[in-house]
Amino acid sequence: MNNKPVLGILLGDGAGVGPEIVAKLAVQNFFTTYCNPVIISDVRLLERAFRVIGSSVPLQIISDLDQADWDGALVVLDQKNQDPAKVPFGKLTVEAGKANLDGLKLCTELYLAKKIDGFCFAPLNKAGMKEAGCKLESEHHYLAQLFNHTEPFGEINVVGDLWTTRTTSHIPISEVSNNLTVDRILRAVRLAHTSLKNSGIAKPRLALAALNPHAGEHGLCGREEIDVIEPAIAKAREMGIDASGPYPSDITFIKAFRGDFDGVVTMYHDQGQIALKLRGFDEGITIAGGLPAPIVTCAHGTAYDIAGKGIVKTSAFENAVKMAARMANHLREQA
Repeated sequence: MNNKPVLGILLGDGAGVGPEIVAKLAVQNFFTTYCNPVIISDVRLLERAFRVIGSSVPLQIISDLDQADWDGALVVLDQKNQDPAKVPFGKLTVEAGKANLDGLKLCTELYLAKKIDGFCFAPLNKAGMKEAGCKLESEHHYLAQLFNHTEPFGEINVVGDLWTTRTTSHIPISEVSNNLTVDRILRAVRLAHTSLKNSGIAKPRLALAALNPHAGEHGLCGREEIDVIEPAIAKAREMGIDASGPYPSDITFIKAFRGDFDGVVTMYHDQGQIALKLRGFDEGITIAGGLPAPIVTCAHGTAYDIAGKGIVKTSAFENAVKMAARMANHLREQA
């Protein structure tokens, strides 16, 4: 086998566009440029996806990863757990939700056993996973539980060379201010710093976005900058982190996209998401930041409305695979 990292590739929710994305990239021989891929899913979903796109590749179907040899055929660790007849396109199903939970669990186990160097998952459906019994907020919380991870973790959103993370996430705007504390902001800063370093950036440059217009105008338009954001930046600097700001939200991303920073820490969900999706909706990726393994997905969802039509774009998942391979190579170099 060559020295490329071994990456697990999960097809995601079987009713969505994930299988088609993976099928298209397999036909283009994309995966083998960056990694030794192993598809971890039900092979019947992949075969259905090949029929959708009207093309296919030879498969090496295995039941144990030790059987893989990457001799030219696409390696598939067949899970036999998403019968396409029970997972129709565009329909939320418990079967797909459970298969996704099981797939994430298996990839975690394979990583801990040093059988794979990281993994990528095509879009999942959180509602399906919750119906299948997941009590946690998201797949990131589920993965943290699987890894017994207690350090900061969470979504890192990336477009091009710019990484973002956020202090608060899925809460109402009316609750953002009350949820901003020095510790929570510092947690987001540490998460961004660690994740960027794990990708090979030795000294990440981080910008913190302000919450209020004009960065609060020295307290005339809000005190969050003075009371919590600036103290968090000071503590980050004491820890040796190159953090600066707070910058007015309306100019933070102008400076970031021109290359002044490697990452931006925002105060709430849409503060960063709007900027990134305007910049590159079809290209964005989400990294499971803070966790020990390289784990990356595309930033878009299952796209049930176009599933089965063969028209989905693959650029975001391509970027996810490239990033996972980059992170895996860096971590192997550091080992």
